[in-house]
Amino acid sequence: MKVTRKIIHIDEALCDGCEQCIPSCPEQAIQMVDTPDGPKARLVKELYCDGLGACLGNCPTGALTIEEREAEAYDDEATLIRIKETAPQFLEAHQQHLAEHAAEMESLAAQPPQGFVCPSVRAFQWSHDEQQPKEATEQPVVVQSELRQWPVQLHLVPPAAPYFQQADLVVVADCVPFAYANFHQEFLKGEGKAIVIGCPKFDDTDAYLEKLTQIIASGHPKSIRIVNMEVPCCFGLVRLVELAIAQAESDVPYETTTINIRGEKLS
Repeated sequence: MKVTRKIIHIDEALCDGCEQCIPSCPEQAIQMVDTPDGPKARLVKELYCDGLGACLGNCPTGALTIEEREAEAYDDEATLIRIKETAPQFLEAHQQHLAEHAAEMESLAAQPPQGFVCPSVRAFQWSHDEQQPKEATEQPVVVQSELRQWPVQLHLVPPAAPYFQQADLVVVADCVPFAYANFHQEFLKGEGKAIVIGCPKFDDTDAYLEKLTQIIASGHPKSIRIVNMEVPCCFGLVRLVELAIAQAESDVPYETTTINIRGEKLS
């Protein structure tokens, strides 16, 4: 999916193949390739480059600049997978990089899409106006959604999204909203709530752990509420949050609510 955004530009005529840009890119978006003119730096994929320019100051020849053009949208989930596979020692640097540039990431997320853009590649946040009392009617009452962000799936959310900053974070097993009828009113209502959902049985829990750790480390949530189902595999979500809190070296308080398969909240 192409969007108009800032992205790195590499002038190969100026690049002397020194490789200094590679360790300075937390996303590991740059690689060296052999060309008829010798080794040159090139982007691995556009979606790995966040366009924030961490690599610029380390190029001795000035071959690196930032330009604004049509490019693939930055994909933090794909970037995390690449870092884990090729240079796991850069995970901490990537996490710190996102935290330091949270404002720029917020600005990027707020930009209007250029043409059609899948909602999963951008972070959105909104607020709800106070509902006005409605006159009595025989029509069924429609309960307002309390969701204030997009995306919500743990694999898709950007860790530095503004809605995670100082939020009351709700970590939810993805079956819960189907089972528990009052989910929105009880767990999402109120300003400052942020949500991530996932399934610890079928999804990549290592990726979940990395993402949760980044969210906690960069967002500094005020509290965490874990809402899981009573089935045994679902308690893996609790353990993931506990590990993420430990890895982020955070003292954020957390609590757990369990829903049974009949849609009842267990004490």
